Amino acid sequence: MAMVSTSSSRPYHIIIFGASGFTGQFVIEEVARTSSEGPKGTLKWAVAGRSKQKLEKVLEQAAEALSKPELKLEVDVIVADVGEPDTLAAMCKQGVIVLNCVGPYRFYGEPVVKACVENGAHCIDICGEPQFLEGMQLNYHSQASKNGVYIIGSCGFDSIPADMGVLYTRDQFKGTLTAVESFLTVGTGPEGGCIHDGTWQSAIYGFADSQKLRSLRRKFGYQPLPVVGAKIKRRSALFFSNEVQQYAVPFMGADVSVVKRTQRFLVEEHKESPVQYGAYAGIGGVSSIVKLLFAGLMFWFLVKFSFGRNLLIKFPEFFSFGLFTKAGPTRKQMEGASFSFAFYGEGYTEGQDPSQGKPNAKIRTVVQGPEPGYVATPIAMVQAAITILNEPDSLPKKGGVYSPGAAFAKTSLVERLDKHGIKFSVV
Repeated sequence: MAMVSTSSSRPYHIIIFGASGFTGQFVIEEVARTSSEGPKGTLKWAVAGRSKQKLEKVLEQAAEALSKPELKLEVDVIVADVGEPDTLAAMCKQGVIVLNCVGPYRFYGEPVVKACVENGAHCIDICGEPQFLEGMQLNYHSQASKNGVYIIGSCGFDSIPADMGVLYTRDQFKGTLTAVESFLTVGTGPEGGCIHDGTWQSAIYGFADSQKLRSLRRKFGYQPLPVVGAKIKRRSALFFSNEVQQYAVPFMGADVSVVKRTQRFLVEEHKESPVQYGAYAGIGGVSSIVKLLFAGLMFWFLVKFSFGRNLLIKFPEFFSFGLFTKAGPTRKQMEGASFSFAFYGEGYTEGQDPSQGKPNAKIRTVVQGPEPGYVATPIAMVQAAITILNEPDSLPKKGGVYSPGAAFAKTSLVERLDKHGIKFSVV
């Protein structure tokens, strides 16, 4: 069972590391809003990062935004730097859970995981980089298991809606669910929308390193998961989706990687029937296709070369047609934005043999929520932490490096998210 209690030497339930970064500031606000949901109705927490001054400033801003002036006095500040392992170790010794908001994770994530595993702190991140997530599982799972530490990656928009959405769809299906396709659509308000360029940088380095991801996966030595029922058909690189009534492309984030890791865990640890998964994203009409093709070709060419990557990083707004910016979205843009995941599942009704004939039943579920990057992501991250603190008996029996679905399949995380505006429903 996970160690979740504070003590005189480990005084904080939660430490937000990278709290003064773009996403970190919104995680601060979400923790402050939900502090009454901690064990016995309280939550002792702190913020951490390289600059004491920046951390104090971001606490001031949160206090003002939430009309909670007490934050400036009640929340402690810890100075820690990924480049200084001693400071990370000292930070991890003080917290039950570290919420790691410092990316790109491929550059800055491993020292935090290492410090957490060695010093007994659980770790939650919001990484959307499969190479980092799978690398941490390969390198730290056995040590984390031995130390009773839970390292749970991709606990933001990447990839809690997708991973928990597949599990929710399976749980609502009366029979054996064998395959699910998800279709993501994102809406913006009158102010438009954009994404902070930290995500853009992660994508650049992820594409540049795709060969390393393939070699990393070979090191696991996994056998392919068994296919139950009809094999899921892969869609083309661009197609018109009747499901969302717009053109769609394969989703390029971490969702497929994360869902596969969850399904493997459930098959190997709980002998459950695996669910095949395909992920797609709606991109709109013909004008969106033209933009995507042009931006995609430039990206594909430039990402292969060092000078090209430097150009992409220096001018995100130009190369992404304004989708990614160095400033990130405004609060007004966030207020007007939303997301929707539509899940289309198929399988076999109770009493039907999945090895005989075609699937004979379908299900459609939806996961909907607010702006994905800086509203839904902090909600998902913080509720993951609250779930660990309140439901340690429902986590996997041993510590380790887990996907969200593997860690939270037996918990009430879906219900907790539902109460905070990330809604799960059968349509």
